[in-house]
Amino acid sequence: MTDNKQQLRKTFRKRRRELGAPTQHRHACLLAHQIIKLPLFRNSRRIAAYLPEDGEINPGRVIEIAWQMKKQVYLPVLPPTGHALFFAPYNPATPLRPNRFGIAEPKVHPNQWITARQLGLILMPLVAFDLQCHRLGMGGGYYDRSLMFTRHRKQWHSPHLIGLAHEIQQAEQLTPEPWDIPLNLIATEAGIYTPTK
Repeated sequence: MTDNKQQLRKTFRKRRRELGAPTQHRHACLLAHQIIKLPLFRNSRRIAAYLPEDGEINPGRVIEIAWQMKKQVYLPVLPPTGHALFFAPYNPATPLRPNRFGIAEPKVHPNQWITARQLGLILMPLVAFDLQCHRLGMGGGYYDRSLMFTRHRKQWHSPHLIGLAHEIQQAEQLTPEPWDIPLNLIATEAGIYTPTK
């Protein structure tokens, strides 16, 4: 199973990397059109997103609209030790610095970081997805560990989770692991997917 997932990651990362800049830009604009219509977006005050790497679909336009709507935007940050994410405030003036994986994150004091529990909505990158909204990530488990607390609630509350992807990242079927955290929705440039079960 591990080998199969590694091959899937290789295949789908290659697909998204091969998208040219004009296609990436078009997909980002279409994605924003999908997201801003969602009640989960419109009703959330604190929203976490990400800065795209490795061909990931770009939520930059969604972030800009969130700022225009006076929402608070956050980006994931990795602490010096540990394997769970925190989230740092992000605005147009926020300086960035690379984390230990070379991914840009806000350069702000840790006393400004918040946890996933304090967010209304998290827009998450992914490598592949299926029609049941199963998400294949990069394999580090950072989001799953950071969201493990959601498994201990009788009803689903904030944060709501939306996976973002290019339509070409849709897989026929993914087998979730016991530790995988389910998503509310998947959004691509082509539409919105919700789990059917």
